[in-house]
Amino acid sequence: MLKKSAKTFSDRVVEASLAIPSGRVTTYGRLARACGAGPMASQSITSILGRAYQAGETSIPFHRIVYANGTIWINDEYKAKRFKLYKKEGIEIDKNNKIKNFEEILFEFK
Repeated sequence: MLKKSAKTFSDRVVEASLAIPSGRVTTYGRLARACGAGPMASQSITSILGRAYQAGETSIPFHRIVYANGTIWINDEYKAKRFKLYKKEGIEIDKNNKIKNFEEILFEFK
């Protein structure tokens, strides 16, 4: 779990997302738990990071936060950009939009 150095849950979520190393992924639930919340808080991660991005924190690695089963979030607007980032970081995605070696590259917060 992250230290409570950041003042709010939202601050801790942004801080934790920035700590996910290149070539690794974590899940929405693991991110929420690392920031001191329960599993239901994982539903707020995207909104929190979206607000931070709009406020100027443009280095958030959204592509490194995935669903619990290793499936990536993808839509037509961001598909090309995200696949380029995955390729650059050596993260392989299968035809079902799941990370091939999910368990091996899963990042756990300490």
